[in-house]
Amino acid sequence: MEMTTDKWIIFIAMIVYMALVIVIGIFYAKRNQSTDQFYLGGRGLGPWVTAMSAEASDMSGWLLMGLPGVAYLTGAGEAVWTAVGLAAGTYLNWKLVSVRLRKYTEISGNAITIPDYFSNRFKDKSPALMLIPALIILVFFTTYVATGFVACGKLFNSIFGFDYITMMLISAFVIVLYTAIGGFLAESTTDFIQGILMCISLVVVLLVGLASAGGVAQVLSHLKENDGFLGLTQVFDTETKAAASFGPLKIVSTLAWGLGYFGMPHVLLRFMAIRDAKQLKKSRIVATVWVVISLFAAVCIGLVGSSLYPELLTAADSETIFIEMSTKLLPAVFAGIMMSGIMAATMSTSDSQLLITSSAVSTNLFKGLIKKNATDKQVMWVSRITIIAVTVIAAIIALDKDSSIFGLVSYAWAGFGAAFGPILLFSLFWKRTTRVAAITGMLVGGGMVPLWKNLISGLHSSLDVYELLPAFVLSCAVIVVVSLIGKKPSDEINEEFDKMLVAVRENKSRA
Repeated sequence: MEMTTDKWIIFIAMIVYMALVIVIGIFYAKRNQSTDQFYLGGRGLGPWVTAMSAEASDMSGWLLMGLPGVAYLTGAGEAVWTAVGLAAGTYLNWKLVSVRLRKYTEISGNAITIPDYFSNRFKDKSPALMLIPALIILVFFTTYVATGFVACGKLFNSIFGFDYITMMLISAFVIVLYTAIGGFLAESTTDFIQGILMCISLVVVLLVGLASAGGVAQVLSHLKENDGFLGLTQVFDTETKAAASFGPLKIVSTLAWGLGYFGMPHVLLRFMAIRDAKQLKKSRIVATVWVVISLFAAVCIGLVGSSLYPELLTAADSETIFIEMSTKLLPAVFAGIMMSGIMAATMSTSDSQLLITSSAVSTNLFKGLIKKNATDKQVMWVSRITIIAVTVIAAIIALDKDSSIFGLVSYAWAGFGAAFGPILLFSLFWKRTTRVAAITGMLVGGGMVPLWKNLISGLHSSLDVYELLPAFVLSCAVIVVVSLIGKKPSDEINEEFDKMLVAVRENKSRA
């Protein structure tokens, strides 16, 4: 593909952006004098950075590519209900979890990772509550990181015709570089910038797309020609070119995406890292407004894109509709900024996931189980080696250009939501929850995801639901039953739980 002047301008804008995030990583490198600074920023984040970095690290390239791609291909049904579930899950996670987790992680041994919190919360003397969460993080985040690399490779291949694998590997190198050097502070600062850029990109492309299509009425009129495209209880079948049912079971299944938030380590870590828990209310408002605007714009971009270019993209390429609209409708310099928005979305998630995976291996496995007297310097070196190792594995997964960003994200999302979500909620809200129930709930929830997806869902049409929903429900049931039949928690655990409740009430009166 020939590089025109416009494409060179877009390319230069994206390279400048990549250089910027590397500079930020180098700037913050000198502040990482301890593992607490490297992994949690010394619990010093402000409310705006906390909110924006949480949402930017959450949404990833999936927001600008995966979700618009679903709307472009199948219409409003699945995309809208997914967005509603995610918006509701975002709000409830900030409302129910953030303050309790911030207070409890400090009261219970000053935990700096999710495995730390589980181990400290249940006073686990065995390695189980360090080992199991760390392994779950390692497995599912490696898959999740791969989605970011796929998005970057598709981005450069679609715009410039560059070799997919080459650009995917270069992007992976840049992400690794600033994450390994700068740690949590670099990652959170870049995520704040990237969150703003992502939202602006979505809104600008949507408005320009609407104007080019002749306005809202014209878009709706055109989309109505495709049976079921605008229905919320139907989806457009691209093979038959007709409406297919999207009934109550499918709707509930799709809304279940929101349950995933309760188990997302890269979001939960932001709750733990804020400077003052009373500022979490402000963060909740900022995060909720951002996510509602961004999800709404992403779905609408897919619909508008389908109206503008109905025959342009096949199923395999539908996730590039945001790219196509940006490059076709905007001047080159602005298109370059929009493309940097996709890179921002991708990098903001991949850096968070790499950092959390490295903390699970270096802090919870290496120092927690293998070398308990390891120095901070040794732990940080293991962390950086882990970042590189996970990147290599994720890059191997991402070698397949036809990998679906939406599909890979949905699988990893279900894994974390079902493994960590139920036990996190029970640990914060039910004093009676036991250590054995925590272990069993994580294993059942995490294990049910691949089992349901690959075996059970195909047995009958009524079982064809998003694997997060049955896995989450089953994990909750197991936690309740195992807790009730087991030995009651110790006085020490009960006292810490009560301290957390007091701290939460005090924070509410101060906020």
